[in-house]
Amino acid sequence: MNQSLLRVESLAKSYHGVPAVRGVSFTLERGEILALIGPNGAGKSTCFNMLNGQIRPNAGTILFEGQDVTASSPRSMWRRGVGRTFQITATFTSMTVRENLQTALLSHAGQLSRPFGKANRAFEVEADALLDRVGLRGQADRSCGELAYGDLKRLELAVALTNSPSLLLMDEPTAGMAPKERADLMRATAAIARERNVGILFTEHDMDIVFEHADRVMVLNRGELIAMGAPDVVRQDRQVRAIYLGEGLVHGDLAAAQVRH
Repeated sequence: MNQSLLRVESLAKSYHGVPAVRGVSFTLERGEILALIGPNGAGKSTCFNMLNGQIRPNAGTILFEGQDVTASSPRSMWRRGVGRTFQITATFTSMTVRENLQTALLSHAGQLSRPFGKANRAFEVEADALLDRVGLRGQADRSCGELAYGDLKRLELAVALTNSPSLLLMDEPTAGMAPKERADLMRATAAIARERNVGILFTEHDMDIVFEHADRVMVLNRGELIAMGAPDVVRQDRQVRAIYLGEGLVHGDLAAAQVRH
């Protein structure tokens, strides 16, 4: 049997005795897109940050490519091939789009100490290939401070790909974007998952995005996993509808539902 890309077993975290995540277990396969959703305070951010090494769990195990990474740092996870995007974008606004990618590529290669004259010519081909992949090649020489928000999100995705990840963690990837921008970004993300066999775990408040692009959906409530399965299965789960989506929602309403993180 093939080994899962990511296996999470009985993950738990409490703050001052108050449980934030309680006994969460799941797997993520290569090339799979898995959505993590839930109401405010469900434990999504805590769970996400434990997977990336930003928070250490009180209990449980995180296995990445068969290796126990439960106590690993974010830097170690990056080196292992875990990419991450954040709800709020962060770029070097004084640099061009290409230079932001070159900096990330230099960092991954351990070459940030190179003299600037050489560094600003390094990895140009690789940077431009990534810009092509996310649809930003035409913006390569623009300052990041001039970019529209949707383009900044695309750049953040490109930066997350600079370490050739096998796992990509995306925290609300379409937050703040217009509807068409959201759809375009997620289509690009889904294509990357298929082409590069990258496993993707993402949190999202836009139910259109979740149910259109996720292969599976898992739902947290008060730190506990209350449902997991194919989108159509989760869509009809009575507990999900009662606790998270609202008892009044019916099948046709769900696609338009907006649930804030």
